[in-house]
Amino acid sequence: MKYEKNQYSDGFSICTLIIAGAFLWWGIERFINWGRGWEWWGFVSTGIGLAILIGQIFALTNRSKLRNVVLTEFNENPEATVEEVSKSTGITIKDIHAIVLDLKASGQLRAKFSSQTGQMKHLLHPEKEVTSGEQAKFCANCGTPKTKESAQYCAYCGAKI
Repeated sequence: MKYEKNQYSDGFSICTLIIAGAFLWWGIERFINWGRGWEWWGFVSTGIGLAILIGQIFALTNRSKLRNVVLTEFNENPEATVEEVSKSTGITIKDIHAIVLDLKASGQLRAKFSSQTGQMKHLLHPEKEVTSGEQAKFCANCGTPKTKESAQYCAYCGAKI
């Protein structure tokens, strides 16, 4: 997989999909429009629309691969910082921050980072069975440590504890 700078955060766009749809609609409409005759511009706009659509599909698959690379790196080195993961993978810090947020939102990365050192702490592996004592300290949904003992809901994801 070839990585380009900020490919994760800048690679996929809903607006680009809308533009691809407009090109495809315009091109296909040129083929179907029986009243005016056949127009060769339909090939050009359909080709542009297909090229944009294929590029967006590849961007989505690359996002999945990049998430897996970062998740594997954090699982192998649970005390790593974002900068260390960036150096070892070659992914920009901007993209790693975006990937960490996506992984935390999906529940694949249940961890917090130290505010002093930037190292990951409180990593919970999803396949690991949590004990009742750990459950009382961490949110069962996202793995964020409880800030108050009397907390009824998680401050990070809003799940009931």
